[in-house]
Amino acid sequence: MVTTLVVVGLALVLGMAANRLLRHRLLGEDAEALTVRDFLEPLLTLAVLVLAFVMVLAAESYGNAEDAARAEAGVVDHLFEVSDFAPDAQRERLQADAVCYARAVHSREWPAMVDGNGSSTPSRWSTDFRMQLKQMDRQDSVFEILVTADRDRSEARQTRIAESTPAIAPLFYWFMLVTLAVTVIVLAFCLPRRKCGTEITLLIVLTTLLTSSLLIIHDVDRPFDGLIDVPPTAMAEAERDVADDFAAAYGESRLPCDTEGQVREPSAA
Repeated sequence: MVTTLVVVGLALVLGMAANRLLRHRLLGEDAEALTVRDFLEPLLTLAVLVLAFVMVLAAESYGNAEDAARAEAGVVDHLFEVSDFAPDAQRERLQADAVCYARAVHSREWPAMVDGNGSSTPSRWSTDFRMQLKQMDRQDSVFEILVTADRDRSEARQTRIAESTPAIAPLFYWFMLVTLAVTVIVLAFCLPRRKCGTEITLLIVLTTLLTSSLLIIHDVDRPFDGLIDVPPTAMAEAERDVADDFAAAYGESRLPCDTEGQVREPSAA
């Protein structure tokens, strides 16, 4: 960073010095000078490039979050189904953990991701799931499938939580905002003073488009917050499916969690 600042600073100083000392000798006193309009093209190019780069970055983050959420829901459903082939001693508990995990992610962790945070509630059930796996025979054909699926679930969850935080650094966002503001100021400065109704209309349209692009980027960069968010649709569907299957097999009362994935308090005798 220091090198960049030094090089650019020296370039500016040398350029200004050359302008004062050499320009009139090389080009003459009557040489045409730059005007404000001459700076418009590179400024507009910079603004468009910055917008395009940041939009791609935000869209990639949003896509990763959406893919991770969908993959995680699919793995949870897969874990429940494969657990049906687990030994009797672990089968019910493994499937109960899958149901409670889905509920905890949907009801507890999804709201927490609005602020870029996770929740400890799903971890309680994923930990219990692994404890049940440790009690299984490692030679069991289902064991390796469940271990692999649990690893895929963990990776998808980590990606989902990681993508809940903005991918664009605040400093870069402010740089982009300043760039667009300067662009609009220069464009407005170059408008003709008279009979400029059409130009003013076009400037307003352009300013609206640039501002809308910036607002969309800001929203998309927060995949679990704002108007353009990643809803918990896939996990909600997986939760409903596995909960219905568990209730049909064992009864709803056998679940160790409530509807939000919280540990269910034992009922008083």
